[in-house]
Amino acid sequence: GFFQSYAVEVDVKDASNATCLYAKWMMRFLIKYETNSSDYKNATLNLSSSVTHNGSVCGNDTEAALLAVQFGEGHSWSINFTKTNETYQGDFITFTYNTNDTAVFPDAKRKGPVTVVVKDTMRPVQLNNIFVCHNTDFFEAENVTQIFWNVTVQAFVQNGTISKKESRCRADTPTSAPTVPPTIANVTTAPTTTLSPAPTTAPKPVENPDTGNYSLKSGNKTCLLATVGLQLNVSQDKPLLINVNPKTTSADGACGNTTATLKLNDGNSTLIAFTFVVKNASASVQKFYLREVNVTLLNRLNGSVISSADNNNFSKWDTFLGSSYMCRKEQTLEINEDLQIHTFNLWIQPFLVEANTFSTAEECFADSDLNFLIPIAVGMALGFLIILVFISYIIGRRKSRTGYQSV
Repeated sequence: GFFQSYAVEVDVKDASNATCLYAKWMMRFLIKYETNSSDYKNATLNLSSSVTHNGSVCGNDTEAALLAVQFGEGHSWSINFTKTNETYQGDFITFTYNTNDTAVFPDAKRKGPVTVVVKDTMRPVQLNNIFVCHNTDFFEAENVTQIFWNVTVQAFVQNGTISKKESRCRADTPTSAPTVPPTIANVTTAPTTTLSPAPTTAPKPVENPDTGNYSLKSGNKTCLLATVGLQLNVSQDKPLLINVNPKTTSADGACGNTTATLKLNDGNSTLIAFTFVVKNASASVQKFYLREVNVTLLNRLNGSVISSADNNNFSKWDTFLGSSYMCRKEQTLEINEDLQIHTFNLWIQPFLVEANTFSTAEECFADSDLNFLIPIAVGMALGFLIILVFISYIIGRRKSRTGYQSV
């Protein structure tokens, strides 16, 4: 469906009426909430046409800058920026939604404001540079997905003048040469001919996706490694298979001691987040596993949400902490009844990565089963060959004895 969303523009002034904090962006929120009948519904919260920015603060060398907006029936959003001698960056995002807004949250069981705080993963930006990101980014926490696009922001503006120097997000980095539009010079007009109707052919089957290599860093150290081919199976009017293209997919996320999230953005249209956690298998043994997957499909043209689904009850890809998990055969992750993810050539390590390489891999049962069957098949073939030789030998002996008796 199509959801209307408005662009927000905030120009914060200091005591001398000079710009000290500027931002312009678009955002949308997907929220799962509980109803009075104890089931769960999904709500979409968009910005209204009237947005205020009360409480925004310029910030200085010792105080963080704060960008705060209020909209709708008691909803608010803010981000604070910290500063070093050379850079600034987003710190924490705070989002408060009000379930008393019955137009957005009909029949909500919990009434009143609900606040969600999430760590911003924005990379440091040089002072006197403006941060620009046209592609879509998203954050997930506590049943809330925050989606942002067409972001332009500069904190700690110097001399009241917005900079013309841009720092682009990684997703905006071009991955291929631009398409040259047709012009009179490069268009050839073909002669008019009468063509017979093209023969009807069966639709070409979707091939397996290409395998992508993704990684996350914590400081200068790689903290997560992933190699995987991804294919989405969407059940709409007709089943739809969508391959995630590694060449147009950017990776982001966060690493922690017990939780890690890998977020993939394929060309501003497919957003997938994998969340891994650590568990205690025993008093002295720890394991990690995949706990949650969130998928959001967006309209490339207007950023509207086509489909969104998540499953936080997985217990997949379970292996010992300090090892990696591998499964070369196809696996299926059931997000919900209308959306599945197929994985191919999977190799993942979300914790304790050393020297930027995978640790020893624990293979999935399907791969182990395959490795077990290969020697059995070879042994059976050799056994069959031995039996065939033995039968040929017996037949040859009988023929030679029959010939001798005839003489």
